[in-house]
Amino acid sequence: MAPGIAGLTHRGGRGIARCVKVPKVSAIVLAAGRSKRFASNRSKLLHPFAGKPLIEWPLDALRSIGADPIVTVVSPESGELRRACGDDIEFAVQREPRGTGHAVLAARSRLAGHKGPVLVMAGDLPLLQAQSFRRLIKAHREADDGIALLTAKVDDPHGWGRIVRRGRRVDSIVEERDCSEEQRAIDEVNVGVYCVSGALLFDLLRKVKPNNAQGEIYLTDIVELALLRGRTVKGISVDSMQVGQINSRRELAQLESVYRSYIAERWMAAGVTLQDPATTYIGPDVRIGRDTTIGPNVHLRGATKIGAGCQIDGSSFITDSRVGDGVHLRFGVVMTEARVGRDCLIGPFAHLRPETVLGANVHIGDFVETKKSTLADGTKANHLAYIGDAEIGRDTNVGAGTITCNYDGFRKHRTVIGNRVQIGSDTQLVAPIRLGDDVYVASGSTVREDVPPGRLVYNPRSQSQRDGWVERRRVAEKKKAKASAKRKR
Repeated sequence: MAPGIAGLTHRGGRGIARCVKVPKVSAIVLAAGRSKRFASNRSKLLHPFAGKPLIEWPLDALRSIGADPIVTVVSPESGELRRACGDDIEFAVQREPRGTGHAVLAARSRLAGHKGPVLVMAGDLPLLQAQSFRRLIKAHREADDGIALLTAKVDDPHGWGRIVRRGRRVDSIVEERDCSEEQRAIDEVNVGVYCVSGALLFDLLRKVKPNNAQGEIYLTDIVELALLRGRTVKGISVDSMQVGQINSRRELAQLESVYRSYIAERWMAAGVTLQDPATTYIGPDVRIGRDTTIGPNVHLRGATKIGAGCQIDGSSFITDSRVGDGVHLRFGVVMTEARVGRDCLIGPFAHLRPETVLGANVHIGDFVETKKSTLADGTKANHLAYIGDAEIGRDTNVGAGTITCNYDGFRKHRTVIGNRVQIGSDTQLVAPIRLGDDVYVASGSTVREDVPPGRLVYNPRSQSQRDGWVERRRVAEKKKAKASAKRKR
């Protein structure tokens, strides 16, 4: 059973197992900061990190360990941030910025009656993993109602609070400005993530004094107060990559670059070829099959799943889509919420919009746009076409310049096309309309009515010719040019 999930454990007692209910873990996420160094009109936690808002990362990690409730502390002007957090998150408001400890106190009423441990963290730690939370919770339970906190060893500890240990236990946390020369050399730092019982947390915070130049209540002060009471403080070390905080756009770019490198290494080790890992952007929820090759400047976002043996040439942007085995995406493909069957050929410069569904061996060529349409196996639209709100059968060919005219100015209408239909170039299909199997549409036609199976449909147009027209036009143009030149002189 994962720590933090309510359930039963068994402890031996004179040969008889006793069931003891494990208290559920709750969490407080600090997200009320003003993001001054970010120079933004909105919270830094709304800015995207690897394809999703920064605040989603810690919330998803806490959800994965079953933390409940998760209370996010926000500022009074936080409507957009609240919407980004999701419906399962509770909120507390820090009405004035008086420090991290003051922010935690704002969440006290939301945790009234909660008996279990509380995780406390900042909202700008996108790479902190669920397993680190589990280790921290385990350490807290072993600390006899003390405090467990996360630490990390970093190459440059400047600006961090140093962890001073006595043996394996934490003896104190010394802020940068208060460090002695010996303490400045310590490379183990305080990450700012704690696990402590709710009762102890709020009891200690009530006794913290704002004895600093800013007049703020610091969360870190609870460590010293706990030690003075004889409580155990345990430090759990995690990899430094997990604890990179983001206080500026520069740090956002730096940490995302670190994360991209980590993701690229993982996928290459799993059998995926990345032709230029430095310019490949792969989201955390993406899945990729073996022997797929991905070219430079490719973005794979959301819940995208790429099959095995695919080829993505480069400069493609794919979001929340499913791509079958053996698919070739040529240069410049944009795809959102689409499903592509095996062995399809897409692009270059194709745009598959939401609710596009392609069967096997479908060809979508250059400058073809699809939206809310289904194309069955073997169908091709190789050039310059718009297919919207349509259903197309097997082995149909859509000629260049074809448009499904799906909008009448008030509402959208469907186009239904059967199997083995041949649609000539420069055709307009005015929906709602239905073309049966084996229909042949002549080039340049405007089709407004349903066509039964097996028929040819065309718009009669006569072709006229004028003998000597080109020569007469050339003579006239020369006369105009001479007259224009004479006027300029």
